[in-house]
Amino acid sequence: MRKYWVAGGVGVGLVLCFLALLVMGTYTAAAGLAGGAGRAVGLAKGAVPASYQPLVQKWGNLCPAINPALLAAQLYQESGWNPKAQSPAAAQGIAQFIPGTWASHGIDGNGDGRRDVWDPADAIPSAASYDCELAKYVKDVPGDPAHNMLAAYNAGAYRVIKAGGVPAIRETQNYVRIITTLAKSFEAPVGRVPASRQAAAAITFAQEQLGKPYLWGGNGTPDQDGRFDCSGLTKAAYHSVDIELPRVANDQWNAGPHPKRDELLPGDLVFFAHNLNDPRSIHHVGIYVGGGYMINAPYTGAVIRFDKIDTPDYIGATRVTEDGAKALPRSNAA
Repeated sequence: MRKYWVAGGVGVGLVLCFLALLVMGTYTAAAGLAGGAGRAVGLAKGAVPASYQPLVQKWGNLCPAINPALLAAQLYQESGWNPKAQSPAAAQGIAQFIPGTWASHGIDGNGDGRRDVWDPADAIPSAASYDCELAKYVKDVPGDPAHNMLAAYNAGAYRVIKAGGVPAIRETQNYVRIITTLAKSFEAPVGRVPASRQAAAAITFAQEQLGKPYLWGGNGTPDQDGRFDCSGLTKAAYHSVDIELPRVANDQWNAGPHPKRDELLPGDLVFFAHNLNDPRSIHHVGIYVGGGYMINAPYTGAVIRFDKIDTPDYIGATRVTEDGAKALPRSNAA
């Protein structure tokens, strides 16, 4: 829930006037910017928790088959940045190594004389090292080296070599697609990212909710009188255009790439956090409508309304994509 707000604002009638123009222009912007995305040269600001960012940046450049964004996507998919994560299959730590794999591939990343699967300073370098080992095994296989490495991670190097690339195994093909898609939410784009073609309709849905009272945990169901909380509203807005977002605000952060403040377009999700260097501390989300304003469900006692986005807790924005939403791990609720 949003902790503080800038008082005052623009009258609803005035905002609706420029909102109509912005919504009408969103589809045009989407067409004009299609294909304008650049490749990552590093990590997007705030994309990785600050305590892990130097490790991911350093070890994500260990070999040509990986990059910091790809490594970040793997770690997020595996554990949601939880260094104490443990799966029913006995996978352990932030990189989710099983004991046998750790015994043969774990390294002493911080040079303290110990290989500790629970220590991110060892586990993150070990994840990068393991990726690069797999990449060496499949280096002569045709195709994208990163895709082949990820396929080897999931299915084993032998199957990749035998298939001459990513094997025709649904689980493996899905894993490659998910990680490469998710990586885009950690990349620092070198150019403008493509606009969302569904943005205008998502804004229209949110606009129709204006004036409804906020409800903590609200999903807009009939038994809740159609009321929402912040992430319930954004989830429902994109559900109306057949894009399924996670329920919690800080999980929605990774549903696509992160445009800069001066590159925001109507329909982008805008996020607010207690710690601007840690996306896990995100506590509020709204839908950007242009002109520095968003539609949002602020807090108990307020109604869904327009508010300014330029407040001290603004951490950034996400341009939602259908593939990005599908790639999100649903278990990493925060």
